[in-house]
Amino acid sequence: MRIDIGDGVRLFVDVDGMGFAPIDGKLEQRPTLLLLHGGPGIDHAPMKMGLGELRDVAQVVWFDHRGHGRSDWRTQDEWNLDTWADDVVRLCDALGIEHPIVFGGSFGGFVAQRYIGRHPEHPSKVVLGSTVARWRLEPVLAMFRQLGGDEAAAAAEAYWHDTNDENRARYLAVCGPLYTQQPGNIFTSVELIRTPALMEHWSQGEHETFDLRADVAKAQCPVLVLAGELDPVCPITGTEELVAHLPAHLVQFERFANCGHGVFRDDREGALAAMRAFITA
Repeated sequence: MRIDIGDGVRLFVDVDGMGFAPIDGKLEQRPTLLLLHGGPGIDHAPMKMGLGELRDVAQVVWFDHRGHGRSDWRTQDEWNLDTWADDVVRLCDALGIEHPIVFGGSFGGFVAQRYIGRHPEHPSKVVLGSTVARWRLEPVLAMFRQLGGDEAAAAAEAYWHDTNDENRARYLAVCGPLYTQQPGNIFTSVELIRTPALMEHWSQGEHETFDLRADVAKAQCPVLVLAGELDPVCPITGTEELVAHLPAHLVQFERFANCGHGVFRDDREGALAAMRAFITA
């Protein structure tokens, strides 16, 4: 379904699981888990393939960010972290969701961090998965070199310096299989709706300058951080920096050995167990 969140902007939304579950002859309210997908420039499909099982502890709400997938694409002046972060609140207002648990993975984690900074009182809990507070190319290239040699590092460097069609195709083919420790390529294993213009706009603009360390320092609710120690695109050193800027009494940091980008892909049971425990605590 497409939900109007104001000013004529419609976001695609899908809901999985009951908000009120029948248990022992009564209806028990479950928390709402709002999932912010990665990218940018793709839809929510990859995340849906891994996290739908959380419907047993929460009502799961998926959506495509503005400019992505089946949501209104709008115009480039609206493709920025402030707008996407505010859309989380606008969508919750439209759906009548109060104090959601917000999960942000990868690029969705960037949005979630800015959301914490702009609306710290809004969520009840936040999960940040496979994400960093700022972009630094050197550790990314080092991880791609560790996982795939000089060819992978060269493909990554070319792509992040110039996201043209040729460099993008080479990056997806050479670096895509290195995102996880499982066989396959996350960019081709599921059908995606792509917005190349948005990806180009992001990579040549805010991607180079965003710094969310001050945003996460404003957190007022518990925050679970999940990270794979073999993540090439959001390296563990960047996640460590992120964790260092969260309030120490609110943060729970779970590291996954032998896992890459999106730990639920490489250690499904471990990642889901950590999230279930956090959601139900």
